[in-house]
Parts: sequence; structure tokens; C-alpha cells
Amino acid sequence: MRSPVDWAVADFILPGQTESGDRYLVKPTPDGVLAAVVDGLGHGAEAAEAAKAAVKSIELHAQESTIPLIRDCHRSLAGTRGVVMSVAMFNVREETLTWIGVGNVEGLLVRAHATASPRRESLIMRGGVVGVHLPALAAAIVPVTGGDTLIFATDGVRSDFAVEHFVLGDSPQRLADHILTGWGTRTDDALVLVARYMGPAHER
Repeated sequence: MRSPVDWAVADFILPGQTESGDRYLVKPTPDGVLAAVVDGLGHGAEAAEAAKAAVKSIELHAQESTIPLIRDCHRSLAGTRGVVMSVAMFNVREETLTWIGVGNVEGLLVRAHATASPRRESLIMRGGVVGVHLPALAAAIVPVTGGDTLIFATDGVRSDFAVEHFVLGDSPQRLADHILTGWGTRTDDALVLVARYMGPAHER
């Protein structure tokens, strides 16, 4: 059967650079799906190397819970310029989303049902840099139902993006493209990841 999460990415590399310092990972886990977005500090080769190292660590430790995963990533990035990152884990059996952010990778959860309250929830991000200075970590757990949509966006995207009237009708790819096109700053690398929870009936 299909994955319990339908997802897509849109990204932008700062002109003059050969690779982006913004990276992502979407990976199945025993309980559901992990989604992560990392942003290496600055841009260019050093930012890209830090971001790639972070993704490698997250993938290696994807079966851990969010806080140990970030601590492992912090240790693996010692000596790099570091990254900011947000991580979310969908648990299909419990129909929950556990998410956590260090730095300024914006996280937004938009409910599929217009009557849901609140209709949108924002990830609480804690100041710090993974690999340099790790803050006290606290993950939040929220319930999810089919059609709820998670959006992660790096700081190359303005945080005032509007999505509600697109979420129900648009595919994750169209939504990611729309956010990047409409709210991308074009002055930094940028990445938007959209992950729509499809419900346990779609579990592999």
C-alpha cells in the first residue's frame, strides 16, 4: 500500500553557488514516517557540507525518538559551522505528529478540516545551532488526521506565507512550488517541504 505520507519538495540555490546548504530527508520508520529539513549556516560549500553531514546523521538514527536523534546529530557535527533544523515524526498507529525545532526552520501544521481548532499550529523553535550550541530540547506531540499537512520552510522563505486555501485542493508539489515562488526571498538558499498525512489506511 501507499506510504502514510504524501510529500514533495521545492528548492532554490542562491545564484553563484554550486550546491545548496538547505537539505531534507523523508524516511519510513517502524512507526510511520520521519521528515526533516536542515539549513547549514550561511551558504556555499561549507554550509552544504554541514547540511549533508546532518542529513547523514538523521538517516542513521531515524529509528530513535526526536530528542536523542538531535543530540546524536549535534555530536556528529562538531567542528562544522553547524545547522539549524526541524524534525517531525508521524506515528501511524497513534495518529500523532512529534516535532521539534532548533533554530529557524519554520514549521506549520495545517488541519484538513475547516472546523478544526486551531486550524493551524506553528512549531515552537528553540534558539541554537546544532553542532555548535544545543539548547534545552523539548518535543511537542499533536494529533493528526487524514489530510493534515505539515510544511517546513528554511529562512530563504518569508515566514508570512499563506496556505490554507491551497491545502485541500492542491498536491504537496503544487503547494511547495507555490510557497517557494510566492514567498522565497531569492537572497539565500531556500527549501520548502510539504508532507500530507494520508492516514493509517495508506500504511505500507
